[in-house]
Amino acid sequence: MANSAALAEIERRIQVIEDNLRQLQEQAAAFSGAADEERNASRIADQEAKLAALLKEREALMGKGGKRGN
Repeated sequence: MANSAALAEIERRIQVIEDNLRQLQEQAAAFSGAADEERNASRIADQEAKLAALLKEREALMGKGGKRGN
């Protein structure tokens, strides 16, 4: 049951980060200027790194608790 709760929390966090990435990409398309582009690129890279870590954590939990269909 603990794995189930942990997996649900990871899924929620993945959704939040994916939403953040969509918003940042929309902002990057709307703004111009080197400072804005650099800041958005940094934010996007940060969110992508967090997403990758969560996906890896989810994969590890799913491996321990059995596979789940996507």
